[in-house]
Amino acid sequence: MLRFGTDGVRGDADADLTPPLVVALGRAAARVLGAGEFFVGRDTRESGPRIESDLTRGLAAEGVEVTSLGVASTPAIAFLAQRAGIPAAIVSASHNPWTDNGVKIVGGDGRKLADAVEAAIEEVALTLPSASPLAPGREDPVTKVVSAESASLEPYVAHLLGALDGRMLAGLHVVVDCANGAASELAPRALLAAGARVDVINARPDGRNINADCGSTYPQLLQRAVQANGADLGLALDGDADRVVAVAENGDLVDGDQIMVMTALDWHERGILRNDAIAVTVMSNLGLRRALTDAGVGIVETPVGDRNVTAAMAAHDLAIGGEQSGHIVFADLATTGDGVLTGLIVGDLLARRGVRMSALAARMTRLPQVLVNIRLARSVDLDHAPALWDTVRGVEGELGDRGRVVVRSSGTEPVVRVMVEAPTEVEAASAAARIRAALEA
Repeated sequence: MLRFGTDGVRGDADADLTPPLVVALGRAAARVLGAGEFFVGRDTRESGPRIESDLTRGLAAEGVEVTSLGVASTPAIAFLAQRAGIPAAIVSASHNPWTDNGVKIVGGDGRKLADAVEAAIEEVALTLPSASPLAPGREDPVTKVVSAESASLEPYVAHLLGALDGRMLAGLHVVVDCANGAASELAPRALLAAGARVDVINARPDGRNINADCGSTYPQLLQRAVQANGADLGLALDGDADRVVAVAENGDLVDGDQIMVMTALDWHERGILRNDAIAVTVMSNLGLRRALTDAGVGIVETPVGDRNVTAAMAAHDLAIGGEQSGHIVFADLATTGDGVLTGLIVGDLLARRGVRMSALAARMTRLPQVLVNIRLARSVDLDHAPALWDTVRGVEGELGDRGRVVVRSSGTEPVVRVMVEAPTEVEAASAAARIRAALEA
């Protein structure tokens, strides 16, 4: 059954994204959005061409002219959609393994669709016949095919370089891990155009190696490569390049929280951080809160999910927001998280200030953080679990301002997620175990 999650429709490429479902999704999207044109792009998964073809068949069945962008990153597709004022579908499962895939749709403004619009697409798709035939006289979908290596992405690359305000990254040595994903050609191209010296790893996609022991979810290879090559900076993208984590010259991992701290403090000190605040989720480390608060930078806290972050950014007129995972949005430059853009901004910060990445990362002291996912036999109403909350309050009382506790239910499965931050790993793990025992009891 077709259901939009926090980041589009996603699941096992064969079992969940069947041809009838994907065709129905294309037809429903065409009907609800009422657009005469559509862009479609994809990451490097083996199932991508088939799903793109099925989606195109559905769109074409409703009379939509489809332009295929081929392999392109999520932020590149969103940028091109906004630039042309044309909706776009992105065939990708982001940081998931190659066996998964998904479809996320952005409007002609380059932004994710509102919940009500996605609900309308779901409703229309459910009314369509499972065979989802093409409209009379349309035996094959009519598309314009544009290669990712062609001039189609030149405006996006120019846009990325424009974020540097004419500055260059000359003298900066960068290693980029492309996760064998959508930015395998694009990321090195943009960094080289910015003047950096670039070493590239994991940029030979074969359909099945996307995110496989590489990229933002497995940065260990990048950490070793940065040190071995004597680089100034490492950048690890995910499969669709909408997120990035960094590596300092000493091999230390620098996550999204640390990247947001260093960029927010830089913009604050330069007087260009709009409203002197940023948006982060409840999962951002307490160290981020301390570093920003001590510097006079405000924080708007949101539930987990980049959709919530971007909504808060719009509501409070903020320029920076994001998640610990490295999904960071610079609202004046992009409509979605953009790993390559973030990497260029970090590189520019290093080049301008002439400092090491490890020194910038040290502006935030990350507290030990223990995350526990507790799978239960049935869903639990956390609003009516007094014994659990008694334990949570006890832990919070012991930690005081030295730590933090977050307990929340998964929106898609009978799982409760517990996060505890404390001065030491042992203290955080002990507190999380106590909360888990209270919940399971």
